[in-house]
Amino acid sequence: MNLFVPNRVPVDPGAFRAFARAIAPEFRAYGLDTAETRVVEDDDHWADKLDLLLSSPVPAVGFTFGLPRPSVVAAFRRAGTLVVQTVTSAAEARAAAEAGVDVLAVQASAAGGHSGTWTPRRTPPAVPLPDLLRAVRQEVSLPLVAAGGIATPDAVTGALAAGAGAVMVGTVLLRADEAGTSAPYRAALADPRRRRTVVTRAFTGRPARALRNGFTDRYSALAPDGYPALHHLTRPVRGAAAAAGDPGRINLWAGTGHRHATAEPAARILHRLASRV
Repeated sequence: MNLFVPNRVPVDPGAFRAFARAIAPEFRAYGLDTAETRVVEDDDHWADKLDLLLSSPVPAVGFTFGLPRPSVVAAFRRAGTLVVQTVTSAAEARAAAEAGVDVLAVQASAAGGHSGTWTPRRTPPAVPLPDLLRAVRQEVSLPLVAAGGIATPDAVTGALAAGAGAVMVGTVLLRADEAGTSAPYRAALADPRRRRTVVTRAFTGRPARALRNGFTDRYSALAPDGYPALHHLTRPVRGAAAAAGDPGRINLWAGTGHRHATAEPAARILHRLASRV
């Protein structure tokens, strides 16, 4: 189970209203309206999730977006749950180790989707994954799982050589037969014209890497910091666009290795990635 640790970035109300007005044409394209949209700053039922997972333990729980309190980490360990913490820097790795976690998921900036950074007002620097792994390994002795932009056998072996005990992949599986990726999302990943990914706050108010599309082009420079407020604001138009098969208004999360995503069974993709280990 993977949990987003509450790490709100409160949005400026004026900036929120200005952004809502700016994106109103995207809503009107689907008969939606932003006029009555209000700021929502929630924690996505954090306490309820902790209560459920501690009363009905699972083998492993991962945390991202921030570091839970040491008492939360200790409670999961007492329940027999392995605690995995996403980190994006050596400083975060030190703090996570001091909090008592079991494993670190070291995420480079090449990763698709949201950065796990604990300081989302700052976009994480573009540090290559092997360099980040070596920096983290100098600071902590915990097991490391490498993540971010891994899409080829060479990337796997490079991460292992840099100190990781394992790797995890995401984007490279988005076109797998078993993936629940929407049809327009799959088509965008396979589209040879979509060569670039960008780090944008336009969809959710925190930095996330996605395929460049019309929405990122028009609104990345206008979007304020503000998670989860912007996430709640843009969700209706994202859902409508996905239902309409319109990739121009969808958050097409993708890492830098997205061109290696293929339409085939997941087992075949994973066997190929591990072929040089």
